[in-house]
Amino acid sequence: MDFRVMGLDSPLLHTLHHVMDLSDDKTHYDKTHNAPTRSYVRDAKAMASTPADVKEYPKSYVFEIDMPGLKSGDIKVQVEDDNVLLISGERKRQEEKEGSKYLRMERRVGKFMRKFVLPENANTDSISALCQDGVLTVTVQKLPPPEPKKPRTIEVKVV
Repeated sequence: MDFRVMGLDSPLLHTLHHVMDLSDDKTHYDKTHNAPTRSYVRDAKAMASTPADVKEYPKSYVFEIDMPGLKSGDIKVQVEDDNVLLISGERKRQEEKEGSKYLRMERRVGKFMRKFVLPENANTDSISALCQDGVLTVTVQKLPPPEPKKPRTIEVKVV
Protein backbone atom coordinates (compact mmCIF):
# COMPACT_ATOMS: atom_id res chain seq x y z
CA MET A 1 0.00 0.00 0.00
CA ASP A 2 1.38 3.39 -0.93
CA PHE A 3 0.73 5.87 1.88
CA ARG A 4 1.66 8.83 -0.36
CA VAL A 5 -1.52 8.27 -2.38
CA MET A 6 -3.57 8.81 0.78
CA GLY A 7 -1.62 11.99 1.67
CA LEU A 8 0.24 10.29 4.51
CA ASP A 9 3.84 10.72 3.42
CA SER A 10 5.94 10.77 6.58
CA PRO A 11 9.22 9.07 7.48
CA LEU A 12 7.56 7.29 10.41
CA LEU A 13 4.81 5.77 8.25
CA HIS A 14 7.37 4.83 5.60
CA THR A 15 9.45 2.99 8.21
CA LEU A 16 6.40 1.22 9.66
CA HIS A 17 5.27 0.18 6.18
CA HIS A 18 8.75 -1.13 5.43
CA VAL A 19 8.85 -3.15 8.67
CA MET A 20 5.40 -4.63 7.90
CA ASP A 21 6.60 -5.61 4.42
CA LEU A 22 9.62 -7.39 5.88
CA SER A 23 7.53 -9.37 8.37
CA ASP A 24 5.16 -10.56 5.60
CA ASP A 25 7.89 -11.83 3.30
CA LYS A 26 10.70 -13.30 5.40
CA THR A 27 12.19 -15.27 2.50
CA HIS A 28 13.62 -12.08 0.97
CA TYR A 29 14.96 -10.68 4.22
CA ASP A 30 18.66 -10.11 3.95
CA LYS A 31 20.86 -9.53 6.99
CA THR A 32 22.71 -6.86 5.05
CA HIS A 33 19.45 -4.90 4.74
CA ASN A 34 19.90 -1.30 5.82
CA ALA A 35 17.83 -0.56 8.89
CA PRO A 36 16.98 3.06 9.73
CA THR A 37 19.79 4.83 11.52
CA ARG A 38 19.37 6.00 15.10
CA SER A 39 19.40 9.62 14.01
CA TYR A 40 16.65 8.90 11.46
CA VAL A 41 14.48 7.22 14.12
CA ARG A 42 15.18 10.07 16.57
CA ASP A 43 14.21 12.65 13.93
CA ALA A 44 11.04 10.71 13.07
CA LYS A 45 10.02 10.66 16.74
CA ALA A 46 10.80 14.37 17.08
CA MET A 47 8.60 15.12 14.07
CA ALA A 48 5.75 12.93 15.28
CA SER A 49 5.69 14.63 18.68
CA THR A 50 5.49 18.19 17.28
CA PRO A 51 1.94 18.90 16.07
CA ALA A 52 1.38 21.94 13.87
CA ASP A 53 -1.48 23.86 12.27
CA VAL A 54 -0.95 25.16 8.73
CA LYS A 55 -3.24 27.84 7.28
CA GLU A 56 -3.36 29.41 3.85
CA TYR A 57 -4.36 33.01 3.39
CA PRO A 58 -4.66 34.95 0.12
CA LYS A 59 -1.16 36.43 0.53
CA SER A 60 0.62 34.02 2.90
CA TYR A 61 0.99 30.63 4.56
CA VAL A 62 0.97 30.49 8.37
CA PHE A 63 2.43 27.68 10.50
CA GLU A 64 1.45 27.54 14.19
CA ILE A 65 3.19 25.29 16.71
CA ASP A 66 2.75 25.22 20.49
CA MET A 67 6.03 26.06 22.24
CA PRO A 68 5.15 26.60 25.91
CA GLY A 69 7.99 27.78 28.10
CA LEU A 70 10.59 28.06 25.34
CA LYS A 71 12.86 31.03 24.78
CA SER A 72 13.90 32.34 21.37
CA GLY A 73 17.33 30.70 21.77
CA ASP A 74 15.64 27.29 22.08
CA ILE A 75 13.87 27.56 18.69
CA LYS A 76 15.37 27.56 15.17
CA VAL A 77 13.49 28.45 12.00
CA GLN A 78 15.45 27.69 8.81
CA VAL A 79 14.95 27.16 5.09
CA GLU A 80 16.73 24.19 3.51
CA ASP A 81 17.12 23.42 -0.18
CA ASP A 82 15.27 26.65 -1.10
CA ASN A 83 11.83 25.13 -0.43
CA VAL A 84 11.85 23.23 2.90
CA LEU A 85 10.85 25.07 6.08
CA LEU A 86 12.58 23.50 9.10
CA ILE A 87 11.41 24.34 12.62
CA SER A 88 13.51 22.72 15.34
CA GLY A 89 14.83 23.14 18.82
CA GLU A 90 15.13 21.56 22.21
CA ARG A 91 12.96 21.56 25.30
CA LYS A 92 15.12 21.13 28.40
CA ARG A 93 14.18 19.88 31.85
CA GLN A 94 14.45 22.51 34.58
CA GLU A 95 17.20 21.86 37.07
CA GLU A 96 16.02 20.41 40.34
CA LYS A 97 16.39 22.51 43.44
CA GLU A 98 18.09 20.90 46.38
CA GLY A 99 15.66 18.93 48.50
CA SER A 100 13.05 18.52 45.76
CA LYS A 101 12.21 15.49 43.66
CA TYR A 102 9.78 14.76 40.87
CA LEU A 103 6.67 12.81 41.77
CA ARG A 104 5.48 12.80 38.16
CA MET A 105 7.18 13.84 34.90
CA GLU A 106 4.67 14.18 32.04
CA ARG A 107 5.86 17.17 30.05
CA ARG A 108 7.91 16.31 26.98
CA VAL A 109 11.58 17.19 26.91
CA GLY A 110 14.18 16.72 24.23
CA LYS A 111 14.60 17.73 20.63
CA PHE A 112 11.70 18.59 18.39
CA MET A 113 11.56 19.17 14.66
CA ARG A 114 9.11 19.70 11.82
CA LYS A 115 9.81 19.97 8.12
CA PHE A 116 7.37 21.41 5.60
CA VAL A 117 7.88 21.40 1.84
CA LEU A 118 6.82 24.87 0.75
CA PRO A 119 4.73 25.39 -2.40
CA GLU A 120 6.29 26.95 -5.49
CA ASN A 121 4.62 30.30 -4.82
CA ALA A 122 6.18 30.65 -1.34
CA ASN A 123 8.55 33.60 -1.00
CA THR A 124 11.40 32.11 1.04
CA ASP A 125 13.04 35.53 1.24
CA SER A 126 10.06 36.89 3.18
CA ILE A 127 9.59 34.69 6.26
CA SER A 128 8.85 35.98 9.74
CA ALA A 129 8.63 34.11 13.04
CA LEU A 130 6.99 35.29 16.26
CA CYS A 131 6.61 33.36 19.52
CA GLN A 132 3.89 34.83 21.69
CA ASP A 133 2.03 33.28 24.63
CA GLY A 134 3.71 29.93 23.97
CA VAL A 135 2.66 29.71 20.30
CA LEU A 136 5.23 30.00 17.51
CA THR A 137 3.75 31.59 14.39
CA VAL A 138 5.82 31.40 11.22
CA THR A 139 4.48 33.41 8.29
CA VAL A 140 5.67 32.76 4.74
CA GLN A 141 4.56 35.36 2.23
CA LYS A 142 3.34 34.22 -1.19
CA LEU A 143 4.94 35.41 -4.40
CA PRO A 144 2.63 37.51 -6.56
CA PRO A 145 1.05 35.51 -9.38
CA PRO A 146 2.94 35.81 -12.64
CA GLU A 147 1.55 38.33 -15.06
CA PRO A 148 -0.11 36.73 -18.06
CA LYS A 149 2.06 36.87 -21.13
CA LYS A 150 0.96 39.50 -23.59
CA PRO A 151 0.85 38.64 -27.24
CA ARG A 152 3.98 39.71 -29.04
CA THR A 153 3.77 41.15 -32.49
CA ILE A 154 6.46 40.21 -34.91
CA GLU A 155 7.20 42.50 -37.77
CA VAL A 156 6.85 40.92 -41.19
CA LYS A 157 9.48 42.05 -43.67
CA VAL A 158 8.54 42.23 -47.31
CA VAL A 159 11.32 41.81 -49.86
